[in-house]
Amino acid sequence: MHPYAAEEFTDAESSILRRYFTNLEGPVFALVNLPEVVKGALFARYSRSSKSLRRLFLDEFVGDLDLSGDAGLDATIGLDRADELYQRIFYEYGDDSVAQLGGVHLACEQSSNLLTKVLERGRLMSYLEQSTRYLGYDKRLASGHYRFYRDHDLLESRFGARYVGEMDRMFDTYAALLPRLTEFITMKYPKTSEDTDFVYRQATRAKALDAVRGLLPASALSNLGIYASGQAYEGLLLRMRAHPLPEVRTYADMMFDELNKVIPSFLKRLNVPERGGAWTEYLSATRSATQQLMRELWRDDEASPGESVRLVDFDPDGESRVLEAIIFANDTVSHDEAARRVASLSTEDRQRVLNAYVGERRNRRHRPGRALERTDYRFELVTDYGAFRDLQRHRMLSIEWQPLTVELGFDVPDLVHEAGLADEFESSLERSAELYHDLREDFPDQAQYAVALAFRIRYVMQMNAREAMHLIELRSGPQGHPNYRRVAHEMARLIDSQAGHHALANAMRFVDFSDTDLERLAAERAAERARALRQ
Repeated sequence: MHPYAAEEFTDAESSILRRYFTNLEGPVFALVNLPEVVKGALFARYSRSSKSLRRLFLDEFVGDLDLSGDAGLDATIGLDRADELYQRIFYEYGDDSVAQLGGVHLACEQSSNLLTKVLERGRLMSYLEQSTRYLGYDKRLASGHYRFYRDHDLLESRFGARYVGEMDRMFDTYAALLPRLTEFITMKYPKTSEDTDFVYRQATRAKALDAVRGLLPASALSNLGIYASGQAYEGLLLRMRAHPLPEVRTYADMMFDELNKVIPSFLKRLNVPERGGAWTEYLSATRSATQQLMRELWRDDEASPGESVRLVDFDPDGESRVLEAIIFANDTVSHDEAARRVASLSTEDRQRVLNAYVGERRNRRHRPGRALERTDYRFELVTDYGAFRDLQRHRMLSIEWQPLTVELGFDVPDLVHEAGLADEFESSLERSAELYHDLREDFPDQAQYAVALAFRIRYVMQMNAREAMHLIELRSGPQGHPNYRRVAHEMARLIDSQAGHHALANAMRFVDFSDTDLERLAAERAAERARALRQ
């Protein structure tokens, strides 16, 4: 059973919640009987609130809804007839693409940082995750526990008491350093007359939270909102059921139960042995067989500590491929003729064609068309897990990551060194590493829970030039976390200098290389102006 810290609601609150949530007791539940705009707004607010979704709904949204006439609403009304129709279409016509057209908003609460990465892997899904940049982890749950995942098998083992004790100590260090670092930041970056107390407080707190988040273990809990089609949920649950981590498999069962209350027709194949059962067995078997073969072929582990961003594969003629795609899409010639035309262009004319296609971009959201998808870049990265968890959410690319270990070392933010807090910071990380090493023989998968987010992980990201433009421009923004800003800057540099794609690099004109002190200050000022306009 998932170790969920359940909430308590009054009878009046429960009578309201039952109309809009598929259960009031568990960490997974679907939203029903609400307008799409309300569900979207609720999830957006969710990412920056420490409250559970149901409590947030009661405190901030119920007052704006017309509840009259809703008392008889039931999430299951009409499901039988809808299911009959779906089955007739599927079995008579063999077309299950209708599963792409029915979507569900699903809340996934109190999930570890390892689980959130699994939940966020699907390309055709939308997510909002609770932000470590706005919400501190120094507060405890209603149960009195710090917010970390308690794996059942781990707690029942000889390591159970030690695991809980070390997790508590990591959170204690986080809670102790957060106010001290915040105080140091206010002295280093004094408030100016340009900013209100609220804006300045938000910006300084965000910088402090950025600096201490590396102390949090991967077991730290997060709330996640998902919107996806029935078909996307089916694919996600298949992968989760085959996952080696017990938490992931348990969560898959809870997700299935809640989704089955809303879109049962789209999930029927999951529990059919020769369909969903066979798919899950295939995924599990191929993973196990591949890992076993790797162990047989190579016994030595390679670990090269240190942050790195490497461009490991690209097409030297990538810009020519993009030009060919531009010509093909804007003329009536064949692919071969488009290639011949590109080969005959002068350097000046090649630039003119690309300039015309890219156009006068006024902001980073003005992105050129799909011709830029004609060439790819494959990056191998070693960054702290905190930066990885932000970059991993980019879905229109291929990303693969290795298990989280302590072998690649860790990062201590410069700000922590400046504040004189590095010794306490590093001591906590060293205890994290010791616990990981002691756990991994008996619990090779669950040992990852003990690893702090400051430790590094190796992963690859492969993306086309269009997605590279989006990712690099977005993640280089001055409001971004310094760790992934460095990644974006290095990616831009490598595309230009190593790949030699100078014209494509120049088209990424909203890459921000500026230095900034309080990363969130400009964004908080903009938010303040927006609030003033609404009043």
